[in-house]
Amino acid sequence: MCGEEGFVMLHVIEDSLMDSVRLIPFLFLTYLAMEYLEHRAGKGMQKWIKGADRAAPVMGGLLGAVPQCGFSAAAANLYAGRVISLGTLLAIFLSTSDEMLPVLISERVPVGTVLGIVLAKAAFGVAAGLAVDFMLRKKGGERQKGISDICTQERCRCEKGIIPAALNHTLRIFLFILLVSFGLNLLLHYAGEEALAKLILNKPVIGPILSGLVGLIPNCAGSVAITRLYLEGAMGLGAAMAGLLAGSGVGLLVLFRVNHNRRENVKIMLLLYGIGVGAGIVMGMFWR
Repeated sequence: MCGEEGFVMLHVIEDSLMDSVRLIPFLFLTYLAMEYLEHRAGKGMQKWIKGADRAAPVMGGLLGAVPQCGFSAAAANLYAGRVISLGTLLAIFLSTSDEMLPVLISERVPVGTVLGIVLAKAAFGVAAGLAVDFMLRKKGGERQKGISDICTQERCRCEKGIIPAALNHTLRIFLFILLVSFGLNLLLHYAGEEALAKLILNKPVIGPILSGLVGLIPNCAGSVAITRLYLEGAMGLGAAMAGLLAGSGVGLLVLFRVNHNRRENVKIMLLLYGIGVGAGIVMGMFWR
């Protein structure tokens, strides 16, 4: 029995490695393009956001969807200095793709599906950002502009060169994908393919609620796990969108470091989670 179990485990490990290794070239090329974009256009994007005034949530939602390193971290710094509004911060946090886009591209998901997910995130981000800023203006809560150019570790780690940074991202995401693939393959072996469809993450309301919690994890693990689970059929589009909207990469982590108003940070986190879960539940009613 032990020999049989060992053979099964080796088979699961082999399948997981094969599923993950084939993604490395696609991941590396995607991250190479993202790093190039970051180095060439990152500063200009931040300037546009700063000068956009009331249209800033629109700019933030659209630019946040552009794949690049550390934009949500930069937005947290800008908000801590009150250079951008709360609505703009939320628009960027909601629209940023973190590691979702590289995983989708590496899995060669149809372009229409990828664009649909990215545009949906951007649309929710823009709508939520405009609504929040409008309500704050109605209450008379105008923000005061300041200067905050805090260079955090998360924000600066991409400044070591395009190729080393791309290799670093590729290795880290490969390891996350390998772990998730191993878990899914193990589940499929012992429970069968039907187990994925019966997971609680596929439920109409509880799925988005749990996925949103996973999305709040302040690193790339959350978005990698959610994207892989969606691609494997372990969760529906609504649940996946809830987690992907709530996920802002290291943005929340940086916000808690640089913005000293802890109560405000908690409120922002809860608002981000609530919007993500609400949007996921709505999407789950119309799309599967």
